[in-house]
Formats: sequence, structure tokens, C-alpha cells
Amino acid sequence: MTIVVLVVASALYAYGIVKVRRRGHEWPWLATAAFFLLGLGSYAVIELGFLGVYSRELRWAFTTRIALLIFVVPALIAAGRPLELLQQASGDAGVARIARVLKWRIIRLFGNAMFATVFVAGIFLIFLTPLAWTLRGTPWIEEALGVIIPLLGLLMVLPLAALTGVHTGLFITIEFLLAFVELLIDSIPGLLLRLNDTIVDHAPVFANPATWWPSPLHDQHLAGDFIWFIAEIVDVPILVILMVRWMRSDRKEAKV
Repeated sequence: MTIVVLVVASALYAYGIVKVRRRGHEWPWLATAAFFLLGLGSYAVIELGFLGVYSRELRWAFTTRIALLIFVVPALIAAGRPLELLQQASGDAGVARIARVLKWRIIRLFGNAMFATVFVAGIFLIFLTPLAWTLRGTPWIEEALGVIIPLLGLLMVLPLAALTGVHTGLFITIEFLLAFVELLIDSIPGLLLRLNDTIVDHAPVFANPATWWPSPLHDQHLAGDFIWFIAEIVDVPILVILMVRWMRSDRKEAKV
């Protein structure tokens, strides 16, 4: 399924570039490189590399894979400016349709930094339940997560960047201040996994593990360490985006 996703995403992006050029415009090669090398490249490394191969057997590989797919891969794909490419390739009618979609309540909700952080924290709390083993122990679900999780990440990242000038300065100020509180919210699932001395997902112990595998408890502690680290690190770009929103909104309101 990973290969199918890579082929489809590459074809759609390339088709968008062709349409932009047919309209007499040039698409920046840096954005193209970012999309293919950073965005799709990171996705391929995660899904086809160590984390994807050992996602079922190792808790920390599974949790790290999910954290990277929902945080890092969408951010790197967004660096390729796919939404802007779609707008330029669609013409005036397409731009109007995209603008209407961005005004949908569900899109604005996911484009809210406060909701995005709480939503991701809720996903990570699943790692503290037996459902975590169901997700990584069921082959078709584990494979489907490789598509669903990045899409959820894009649903948060793309509106977050696109709605920069929509909110008022007061709203952005509140959002910015609450984002610092959410730094603590993000750490809760990782801390609970790290400090818990019982196996919370009730996963079976594999009969013939590799000699370098951690024990089940150490595996769980590593999972907590990694998702805690990743969740805290990626909050920094969110704060930067909120700061940019704040500055742009302030300039806009000053002009008015």
C-alpha cells in the first residue's frame, strides 16, 4: 500500500505542475524538491524502513512510527505547498471552491492549533490501552494506519497554515497562550507510558525475539520516551506558525 500511496501522490503533484505550466506560470523547484525528497521521502523511509518493518513486534517502533506520520511527514509534505499548487492549477473557479472548503466548520476546527494538539494527545492515549495491540497486531489495520494517520496530519497542518489571516488578533493571542499549556498536554501520554511499570497494551510476548530486542517493559518505556520527545519538539513549529499568524493579523488590523 505504501508504494501505491507514493505513486498516486507523485502523479497528482506532477499533474498539478503540468497544469500550472499550461497556464503560463512556473512552479518553484524548491517546493517540488521539498515535496518529493522531504515529504514523500520521509514517508517512504518510515514505512519501508526499520519502523515500518518492526512496527508490529516493537512497541517503540509502532509509537514512533505513528508520531512521525502524524507530525513530521505532514509538515514536510506541506513544505512542498500542495494546497497552493492545487489553487494555481485549478484557476479562479478552483480557488473559489478551495476557499469555500477552508471555511467549512470541520476544516476550521482541525486548523485550530488548540484542537490539533488535544486531538493528537487523545490519539496517543490509545497507546495506554489494549486497543494499541489491536491496532498494531492486526495486519490490515496496521497497514491502513500508514495512510490514515498522515491524512489526519495533513488535515491539521494544511488548514493551520492556510488560515493564517482568518482569525482575529484577540483569538490568536488566546490561541498562542493556550498553546503553551498544550505543551504539557502533549507530554502526558509519553510520561504515563514511561512511568508505568506494567504492560498496558497486554500484547503477547513473541516467542523468538532478536537478541537485541528490549524487554517488554523497557520497550514500553522507550515508546513513552520517543513519543514524548517527538510531541514536544514538533510543538515548536506550531508556536512559530501562531506567531506568524499574530504578526500578520496585527498588520492587517493596523491597516484597517
